[in-house]
Amino acid sequence: MIEKLKKYYPSLLHYETVPIEVNLDFKWFQMDNGHLVGIHPSELEEKDLLLLHTFLKPYRNRFPIMTEEEQRWKQWIEIDSNYPEINNSFRFVYFKIPSNQIEPQDFKDAIIQLFEKETTVLWESETEGVIVDYQRSDLEEEISYNEIIDILMSDLYINIQFFVGPYLSTLQGIKEHYYQLIQGAHTVFTYSEKSVVSYIEAIPFLLIEQTSPHYKMDLQNLILQDFQNDAAFLKIMEVFFESNLNISVAAKKLYMHRNSLQYRIDKFYEKTGIDIRTFQQALSVYLALIAKK
Repeated sequence: MIEKLKKYYPSLLHYETVPIEVNLDFKWFQMDNGHLVGIHPSELEEKDLLLLHTFLKPYRNRFPIMTEEEQRWKQWIEIDSNYPEINNSFRFVYFKIPSNQIEPQDFKDAIIQLFEKETTVLWESETEGVIVDYQRSDLEEEISYNEIIDILMSDLYINIQFFVGPYLSTLQGIKEHYYQLIQGAHTVFTYSEKSVVSYIEAIPFLLIEQTSPHYKMDLQNLILQDFQNDAAFLKIMEVFFESNLNISVAAKKLYMHRNSLQYRIDKFYEKTGIDIRTFQQALSVYLALIAKK
């Protein structure tokens, strides 16, 4: 169909996926398969528009117009040398929003309100992108992404995930860092159900992802042993690790008596010889749990 349309409309532009920016001088249409086509208005008469509307849907650009700051960041990410110096430390924060739950413009407006200032948002698609978060001064309160999620969920009824990168003070190597962060986020959220994950918390997930399937299976067999198919016990272990190995806190989260949780931990020790109350042995079990996912 595309080749036939090009014969009638030489100016036609075709994208298999919706780009972040489109030429606003063109008329845009979306095909049933999601492809996007644009035709210059000089080639369209009223009869052409009527015909095209019978089998194509008019498309309105859903992305916010990029600010000068966002355009600069896009340029910096794509160059490989001659980086300018920057005055403020920054970090990239990856976000993912559900499809068709909120328009990109509405999401950006909400983020600007929460940050209480103009915010740089670099879109990768209609459902994911990266926020450039500048480090606050000593007098400014650090942004809490857990609080942002609570507000967005209560006000806009959308689920969202954040992967928070480290602060950087230079643009050297920024291209590699940017794309590694996005790839890392894709990996992390296949293992973790948390809404906010920092780069420090992500390291175990990224390490396990690089191991072979055979080694992942060995971890489960050697560490979890007879408990690897005990879903209830594995959930208890996850909560125990999330509670920083604190039995009282974990028991409260699990709605269990502290002694009941202690009993389950003792049973695991009796059968495996692994004491998850000590950091190093708990770490081995934690990695085995990740491998099982």
